[in-house]
Amino acid sequence: MGAVSARLPVFPWDRLEPYKATAAAHADGIVDLSVGTPVDPVPPLIQKALADASDSPGYPTVWGTPALRDALTGWAGRRLGATGLTHENVLPVVGSKELVAWLPTQLGLGAGDKVAYPRLAYPTYEVGARLAGAEPVVYDDPTELDPTGLKLLWLNSPSNPTGRVLSADELRRTVAWAREHGVLIFSDECYLELGWEADPVSVLHPEINGGSYDGLVAVHSLSKRSNLAGYRAAFLAGDAAVLGELLQIRKHGGMMVAAPVQAATIAALGDTEHVAEQRERYARRRTALRAAFEAAGFRIEHSEASLYLWATRDEPCWDTVGDLSKRGILVAPGDFYGPAGGQFVRIAFTATDERVDAAVRRLAE
Repeated sequence: MGAVSARLPVFPWDRLEPYKATAAAHADGIVDLSVGTPVDPVPPLIQKALADASDSPGYPTVWGTPALRDALTGWAGRRLGATGLTHENVLPVVGSKELVAWLPTQLGLGAGDKVAYPRLAYPTYEVGARLAGAEPVVYDDPTELDPTGLKLLWLNSPSNPTGRVLSADELRRTVAWAREHGVLIFSDECYLELGWEADPVSVLHPEINGGSYDGLVAVHSLSKRSNLAGYRAAFLAGDAAVLGELLQIRKHGGMMVAAPVQAATIAALGDTEHVAEQRERYARRRTALRAAFEAAGFRIEHSEASLYLWATRDEPCWDTVGDLSKRGILVAPGDFYGPAGGQFVRIAFTATDERVDAAVRRLAE
C-alpha cells in the first residue's frame, strides 16, 4: 500500500521552524506575524452561545439545525446580496481548510481531471487536487486556461497571500467563461469582511451571477471575522445540486459541525458589532505595520484586503525571513504560496497590539 502523503508537497510550515527558534530567542520575545491565527478574545455573546449549548449529548446533523440554516441564508442575503437562498443552498462545514483539502475527492475527481487555482495561492488548493489524484493547474487569468479536463476552478478574492481583490467585471467574465465550458467554480471568500482599500464582492451577488447559482459555490469562514479559528466554523452557499451531493457524501463520512459550534455560529452571524470592533483592531495594526515595513525599505504590493501585507525587498524570500528572524520577527516566505512568491514575504497583522508595537520598534532600530 503506497503512502498517500507521498503525493503531497512537504508541509510548508515545518520549514519555518528554525527561523521561529531564532526569533523566539530574541531578548524581548518573538513577534509572530507568520501564520495569521487570531489572537483576540472570542466575543462574549459567542462564548455564551457555545456554553449554553454545551449540554448536547446527541449527534448533530451534517446539514445543521434549521436555525443554523436560517442564519446562513439570512447572513448571505444581508451581507453578500444573495437573493432567493433556501436551506438547499447552504451547507455547514468543519472549518474551510477541511473542505478545501477534501473537496476534489468528494466531487469524485481523479486521474485525468484538472483542478485550477491562482498562481499565488493558499497551498491547500494544490493539496486537495493531489489527494484526489487529480492534476493541479495554476493560472494568472482563469479565462486563458485550457478547459479540457478542467472540472474545478478555485477563485480566491480577497486573495491569500496577496490581498488582491477581483473586480466585479473580472468575476462576471470568469463566471460566464466557466459556465460556457461546464467548469464548476468554488469561490474562497473567507476574507470578504476584511476589505481596506477595496470592497470585495461575492460570486453570489446577482450582478455577478445573473440571478442564478448554477455552477457556483462560495466558501465562507468565521475564523477571521469572529476570531473562531478554534471553533472550526465555516459554510458553503450556492448551487443546490452541488451542495446536495456534498451533503449526501458528508452524511456517510460523519462530517458534522459540533452542536455547540452550530449554536455559536448562529450567534456570530446575527451580530455585526463584534465584527466592526475586530476590523478596527486589525485596521490599527495594519496601518502601524505597513508604515514600519515601508520605512524599513519594503515595498507593499496589492494588500488592499485580507489580514496580510504582501511585501518585498527584491531579494530571495528566505533571506528576508532570516534577517527579520534575527530581529525576533517571524513572517511567512512567499514561496509557500507558489514559486512566483519567491521574492516576497507575507506579513500577518494578527498579533496583539503589544507585539505589533514591538515589531514597529525593532524595524526602526
